[in-house]
Amino acid sequence: MDFLKEIVKEIGDDYTRLAADIDETETFVDTGSYIFNGLCSGSIFGGVSGNKITAIAGESSTGKTFFSLAVVKNFLDSNPDGYCLYFDTEAAVNKGLLASRGVDLNRLVVVNVVTIEEFRSKALKAVDIYLKTQAEDRKPCMFVLDSLGMLSTEKEITDVLNDKMVRDMTKSQLVKGAFRMLTLKLGQANIPMIVTNHTYDVIGSYVPTKEMGGGSGLKYAASTIIYLSKKKEKDGTEVVGNLIKAKTAKSRLSKENKDVTVRLYYDERGLDRYFGLLELGELGGLWKNVAGRYEMNGKKVYAKEILKNPDKYFTEEVLQKLDEIAKEEFSYGSAV
Repeated sequence: MDFLKEIVKEIGDDYTRLAADIDETETFVDTGSYIFNGLCSGSIFGGVSGNKITAIAGESSTGKTFFSLAVVKNFLDSNPDGYCLYFDTEAAVNKGLLASRGVDLNRLVVVNVVTIEEFRSKALKAVDIYLKTQAEDRKPCMFVLDSLGMLSTEKEITDVLNDKMVRDMTKSQLVKGAFRMLTLKLGQANIPMIVTNHTYDVIGSYVPTKEMGGGSGLKYAASTIIYLSKKKEKDGTEVVGNLIKAKTAKSRLSKENKDVTVRLYYDERGLDRYFGLLELGELGGLWKNVAGRYEMNGKKVYAKEILKNPDKYFTEEVLQKLDEIAKEEFSYGSAV
């Protein structure tokens, strides 16, 4: 034991320690949706990892940007002294869009990046500045990359300027290298990161299969990968948001290949916190659905009425029971 302590002392740094001394406390970022929290972490009171990379992938117009902004808004609301660095590759984020989603404009920095090299350099520089700050002075911080699929490479830009119509075979290696360096740094700094990415249909697959673009770099680096698909939700004839099916393609925190449906509004409400809990409770036998009405507190109530007055029906006691069901349904077995 003295030998090991001597090794830690001689070759170690602030992040080298005996396994017995490792802090196993897992931190989470509340997404603003109880059911999505459960999918990602195994607990409705959890969320996406607080110091790892979470990938949100889907086809075009599945709401990846809106989904990310909803999580960012909830992160900033939950951390009044926190802030966010938003790496934008699509020029899709502007002041009006952020304001319409209820995001605090004074605590979010939009960083426009064009190439993988530029993103890598700026992200690593930001983490290094954060780590140089005294631990007690660090405020909660979150990174978002939207989206990985739109990042180019310096070689690709040079080839286009020189009229060379050749495919850049170095892109996947650059992506892998960027996340290889960034993953450990984010863990040391306790900075959560959301990365959005595009998916495509795998040609020749026996069953319809979706795959993320950009090579294997993000697949290896991400702690959780969520695939999104959607359908629009209408209030009369007006489209007010999306009903999004979220499925875990990879997760180190909860069971894989589980899926839930979440509601995402197009305005400052973002993710509906209580949507999906009725189905979860029914799944766990907490109540029954009879002809479209749920038997709760000795009464039969329509879902629309329950979700209109969630505080009345989803009491602290009910939420605790729902959390137990979520752990049974989504968790590997260890309580969050």
